[in-house]
Amino acid sequence: MEGNSPILAPVVALAIWTIVMWIWMYATRIPAMNAAKVDFTPGVYTNEDLRKLPVRVQWQADNYNHLHEAPTVFYAIALTLALIGAGDGINLTLAWAYVGLRIAHSIWQSTVNIVPIRFLIFTLSTIVLGWLIVNTALLVF
Repeated sequence: MEGNSPILAPVVALAIWTIVMWIWMYATRIPAMNAAKVDFTPGVYTNEDLRKLPVRVQWQADNYNHLHEAPTVFYAIALTLALIGAGDGINLTLAWAYVGLRIAHSIWQSTVNIVPIRFLIFTLSTIVLGWLIVNTALLVF
């Protein structure tokens, strides 16, 4: 639709990626819970039961949770940029870089999960997010 701010595309892309991670999480976790004979009855299974699962199965769940932390700030900043008409140019480039780094972070954490490299990807994404925040603050204040 014409008239929409370009920065809305990376916002929607990251939201779609969050759902991809949700699907990946359950596609690995449910079979692992079945194999570990975890009782799915609400109030019956505990965190102790989840500790029986292979650690690799938890990686997707951990990442899904991570997508509800710092990215919430990205959503707020990107929507602010869209509202004030500054969702293009460098801000759009930074938004796509942020989304790309968050997807890379998800894939790394969910497959290899070597923490120093994961931390580097996270740090780079945080620097990009910080740059977006500064750009937005300069325009708003």
